[in-house]
Amino acid sequence: MQAAAQATNQQLIVLDISSEGDFEIAFATLVQRGARALHLGAGAFMNSNRKRVVALAARYRLPTSYAAREAVLDNGLMSYGSSFADAYHQVGIYTGRILRGEKPADLPVMQSTKVEFFLNLKTAKALGLEVPPMVLALADEVIE
Repeated sequence: MQAAAQATNQQLIVLDISSEGDFEIAFATLVQRGARALHLGAGAFMNSNRKRVVALAARYRLPTSYAAREAVLDNGLMSYGSSFADAYHQVGIYTGRILRGEKPADLPVMQSTKVEFFLNLKTAKALGLEVPPMVLALADEVIE
């Protein structure tokens, strides 16, 4: 993200949120510092607070990208990240191999190679964003 920010002459603001009380302060800080968009990192803590983040992003009118599609289903703007369905499929394959007697330590480390892009047009409209047709065409799913 730092390289992309530099390449487009944008300032990257990184904030660490480690408790539920940090969300409101973080959003106020972003707006105060002139942030025009937000990318929310992945992880259990962020996922368990995604509805709060989606609500804050709407309140502060801050276009936000998420790592998981569930945020888009909760009215977040967009998500781009690994396919959970693909990851669960790989878990099933690994489980089968282990149950057939292979040692877990002998199995290769795998990383998801399938990524998905989801877009919520209702949220884009609420934020006053016009989504170019090319972006719509790239989306795996568009929620209207």
